Amino acid sequence: MFSAESVLASALETIRLEAESVSALTKYIDASFIEAVRTIHEAKGRVVVSGIGKSAVIAQKMVATFNSTGTPALFMHAADAIHGDLGMIQPDDVAIVISKSGNSPEIKVLVPLIKNFGNPVIAISGNEGSFLATQGDIFLNTTVEKEACPNNLAPTTSTTAQMVMGDALAVCLLNLKGFSDKDFARYHPGGALGKRLYLRVADMSDANEKPVVKPDSTLREIIYEISGKRLGATAVIDSQGELKGIITDGDLRRMLEKYDNPSQLKAEDILTPNAKSIDGGELATEALALMRSHDITQLVVTKDSKYAGMLHIHDLVREGII
Repeated sequence: MFSAESVLASALETIRLEAESVSALTKYIDASFIEAVRTIHEAKGRVVVSGIGKSAVIAQKMVATFNSTGTPALFMHAADAIHGDLGMIQPDDVAIVISKSGNSPEIKVLVPLIKNFGNPVIAISGNEGSFLATQGDIFLNTTVEKEACPNNLAPTTSTTAQMVMGDALAVCLLNLKGFSDKDFARYHPGGALGKRLYLRVADMSDANEKPVVKPDSTLREIIYEISGKRLGATAVIDSQGELKGIITDGDLRRMLEKYDNPSQLKAEDILTPNAKSIDGGELATEALALMRSHDITQLVVTKDSKYAGMLHIHDLVREGII
């Protein structure tokens, strides 16, 4: 019978056990871990990560993390490896083999073959007396007290520990390489994450209309420009091309509240001077920070200190920056 209380209790117990399995890894970050990081860092080749069952899934995640943080890596399924995929291992590569028990038949076949090639094997296992642990050149211990599964069978805490050990390796290597946010952007050009790291203001504002009026433009002309260009604002530029200020739709509303007969007003009477602006070469995230800090929804975009267009907060929403 379904019980909300038992569901909550089971979920909380799972999280508790998973957290404890991660915390327990700290005692296994030792000289072997340092040697593993050194071996990968100094290798001229790639990292080939292999496993079977749930460990193979963790191996794929580990490969993805390595590749995205500047350590070239590829996945090799342990079962496929002994049926031809061993050919993907090159002389300068380092192998990481993952197995909870460390005694799977495929692992027992795979490890000696890799070592025969002369490639170093980093073993990740939760069984320090296993074949994998004793035959690997470097052993990283991911022993857990028990699985979160009530039958202590389904890999849960053990795979969490494997994944965290892989993350620890990747982050250490990232730091050693001096991997920066610019490097990260090169490897993550797609999606919102990539855009936050490489998308620049001009990439968006150049596609927008460039609303502009003169200081002596009439109220009708101002409204026409703001409405027609659909950016909720217009720049005010003098005859020398200098930016005098900005007029937003909010300025128009406040003007109507302030004046009984605003029809004779000119742009110079309404504008907000010292308009908040940003160079088109700045990152879109910088534009967002500027908008948030001043509680505004538009920014004047400049190029070489000259008016180059307008950026609206909707542009940032559309690109997934917000």
